Amino acid sequence: MKIWGANNPKVFGIYNQPKSVDKIKKSDVVASRRDEFKISGQAKDFQVAMNALKKTPDIRQGKVQEVSQKVEKGQYSVNSEDIAEKMVQHLFGKRI
Repeated sequence: MKIWGANNPKVFGIYNQPKSVDKIKKSDVVASRRDEFKISGQAKDFQVAMNALKKTPDIRQGKVQEVSQKVEKGQYSVNSEDIAEKMVQHLFGKRI
């Protein structure tokens, strides 16, 4: 009895044979359903609002120029009570 090891021709003969694969018939295939999604009216409104928000600039250039000119001319004054009141409104949502 001969032992050929890993190079045994009979072993290679078995593994090198083409394998037959059953073909799938079209009648056996079930058409899969497509995934669908629907967007609610509220979501559509939100999407429109977000698109409008993206188009608006973060900085109001007109306001920046106006305040800059007042600062340069020395005409810009700030009322500390107004600032404090607005800070409280922002933090607590109410007026003093």
